[in-house]
Amino acid sequence: MDPRLNPYAPGAGKPPPELAGRDELIEKVSIQLDRCRNGSAFRGFLLVGLRGVGKTVLLTRMAQNAEADGFIVVSIETPEKRSLPALLIPSLRTALLKLDLIASASEVGKKALRVLGGFVNAMKVKYQDIEFGVDLGTELGTADSGDLENDLTALFLEIGRAAKAKKTALALFIDEIQYIDEAQFAALIMALHKCTQHQLPVALVGAGLPQLIGQAGRAKSYAERLFEYPEVGPLSKDAAKKALEAPASKLHVSFDEKAMDEILHQTECYPYFLQEWGKYSWQCATPTTITENDAQTATKLAISELDASFFRVRFDRLTPSEKRYLRAIAELGPGPHRSGDIAHMLKKEVNSVAPTRATLISKGMIYSPSHGDNHFTVPLFGEYMKRVMPVLD
Repeated sequence: MDPRLNPYAPGAGKPPPELAGRDELIEKVSIQLDRCRNGSAFRGFLLVGLRGVGKTVLLTRMAQNAEADGFIVVSIETPEKRSLPALLIPSLRTALLKLDLIASASEVGKKALRVLGGFVNAMKVKYQDIEFGVDLGTELGTADSGDLENDLTALFLEIGRAAKAKKTALALFIDEIQYIDEAQFAALIMALHKCTQHQLPVALVGAGLPQLIGQAGRAKSYAERLFEYPEVGPLSKDAAKKALEAPASKLHVSFDEKAMDEILHQTECYPYFLQEWGKYSWQCATPTTITENDAQTATKLAISELDASFFRVRFDRLTPSEKRYLRAIAELGPGPHRSGDIAHMLKKEVNSVAPTRATLISKGMIYSPSHGDNHFTVPLFGEYMKRVMPVLD
C-alpha cells in the first residue's frame, strides 16, 4: 500500500496514531493535578515500566493536557550524568516568567524569580554543568546556601506560594527519572514533601524504569506515601487491536483475524513493537486487507529493523562481560532469574559477577523486581541476545 499514507509511527517518544488503553491512567493523573491546584490532598505519580511501553508518550500527553488546563508546566528529560539543578533551572525560569505574566508583574512573581537567581548562583559553585547566565537578581538568605536539599525546598516553597496566589499550580513532568543521582533525587522528594505539608500547589509526574520504586524508597522513606507508582505495561489484547485497527480503518484498510493474531503474538502487545509491526504490515500488504502472510513477512522485516537499531544501540554500550551476563539470562529463558542461577550459568561465583550486575542495572539494561532477581528492562531482548550471540561461550 502507499507508503505516504502509512499511519504507524514507531520511534522513541513518538505519539502513536491511536493512544489506546491508557485513558484511565491519563484521567487519574488529571484528577490529582486538579486536586493539587485546588488545595485538596493529592499524591504525585511515578510511572514505571519497561522500555517500549509508551511512558514518554504518556508523559507528553499528560503535560499537554495540563498546559491546556492552565497549569504552569515544566517538562524535562533526565539524561545520564547531568545534575538535577542544571536540568531544572532553565525550565523553572521559563515557568516563572509565565507565572509573572499571569501575576501582571506583581511582587509575588518577581520575588520567586529573585529566589531562583540566588539558587542559580549557589548551585553554580557546586555543580559544574550549570551554564545558565542570566542575571535574575537574588533574594538574600533564601535558596542560596549551596545545600541542595535546603535550597531546592526554599525555591519550591516560593514558587508554590506564587502559584497559589494566582490560583494555578506548578506541574513537573520528568522523564527517565531513574538517572537522577540519589542524593539529588532525595532533595527533590524533600522539596515536594515540604510543599505538600504547606498545602502549596507543586506536583511531580515522573516516569522511569522499574528500579525507580526502590530508588525513591532509598532516597526518602516517606516517598512511598508521597507518590503513586502505576505500572505501565503491555496493552490488553483489546487495546492492542484498537491501536492497530483504528488508524487503518480511517484509511479503509482492515486486518484479517490471523494477521492480527500473528502480530499480537510476536509483539506481546508492547506499544512500540505494535507500531513497528503495523508499519511493515502496511508496507507488505496490497489494498485493502492485511493478511496473515503480510504479517509474517512483516515479522521478518520488523525483527531485522529492531536488531539493527532498537536492540543494537543498547548492545553496543555493553562490555564483553556485560554481554555474557545478559546472554546467560537469555539462556535461562523467560525471567526473572536469581543471581545465583546466572552466576552458575557463567561458571562463576555470585560475588565475582556482582559488579557486572550493578553496572547493568545502572545502565538500565536489567532491573531487580525483588531481592536477588534479575529481569531485562527491554522486552524481547533475550531473543535478540540469542540471535546476536548464538552460543554462550
